[in-house]
Amino acid sequence: MSHSLSPSSGGSVRQTVCTFLILSLILGVLSLVTLAYGSVRLTLSEVIQGTCGVASDPIVNTIILELRLPRMLLAIGIGAGLGVAGAAYQALFRNPLADPFVVGASSGAAAGATLVIVMGWAGGTAGVGPASVGAFFGAIGSVLLVYAMAAMSRLPAVTLLLAGAVVSTMLGALVWLMLAFADAQVPRIVSWLMGGLAGRSWDTVGTACPLILLAACFLGILGRPLDIIRCGEDTARSLGVPVGLVLVLVLGAASLIVAASVAAGGIIGFVGLAAPHIARPVVGAAHRRLLPASGLIGAILLLGADVVARTIVAPLELPIGVVTALLGGPLFLVVLRKQPYASSGDS
Repeated sequence: MSHSLSPSSGGSVRQTVCTFLILSLILGVLSLVTLAYGSVRLTLSEVIQGTCGVASDPIVNTIILELRLPRMLLAIGIGAGLGVAGAAYQALFRNPLADPFVVGASSGAAAGATLVIVMGWAGGTAGVGPASVGAFFGAIGSVLLVYAMAAMSRLPAVTLLLAGAVVSTMLGALVWLMLAFADAQVPRIVSWLMGGLAGRSWDTVGTACPLILLAACFLGILGRPLDIIRCGEDTARSLGVPVGLVLVLVLGAASLIVAASVAAGGIIGFVGLAAPHIARPVVGAAHRRLLPASGLIGAILLLGADVVARTIVAPLELPIGVVTALLGGPLFLVVLRKQPYASSGDS
């Protein structure tokens, strides 16, 4: 039997490695496209020289090093983080429709950060300072509220959608109420609520990306407990998994990702929903593969959306949150149509 299983196991490992190499290659090529395209088109040679800071034209060095490179890295970080957080939420809620946007984490982070900005406690740079703290507590508070509401019903998939919609609507109304009392901050907050990466600097990258990377790696360590919890909390407890502790750790790490992402890039929806659904048929449902694959695909999706946002109506730029919503909304409807009453064991 061992001889019959070994080739299959080896083939599976090779297939997984090949999948990750292909995803990494796509991300690398898309990164070059992101650096080359914009209001000023650059050649591949100029991109490489500008990235190294040795281009003959100093304007090229400035465009690459000060504008496009930090934006590209932030898109990769936020996209990867939202993909990982989406996969973690789907496992934790045992629901294929869960993602940071649907379960209210994004709205909670927006409400928390908006409150900090309106009160005048936030710094001047997005993603740096107290706004991230406010976004974190808003995200984790809203997710806990949605989880508590969903736990009261025997129809977790339907209840999750309803609870997430209710909480997101309430928090959205709260955000607009705060805007009514903050005239001076309205343009900044409204553009931030639509989602966007324009004007982000290395300070934003240096603050948001390490937090996202740290939390994503921590979720990767919890891959095995997530596999077990996905089968049901009673089953997990019978196997010795500390469900309550895992719940707190996953919610904390995923909410930290959402908080850092929202504080740095605003509301960016549906990346966390789409990435795990694209990754799952490719690498399987085991979270030791699903989480990193969702991260890579999330980075690809957001980087691609950023290219579309910057080029489709150039020289104007669309809010990236609008682009992801237009692309992700139909996918959400497809998933909902296939599994309208997903049971607690579905994913």
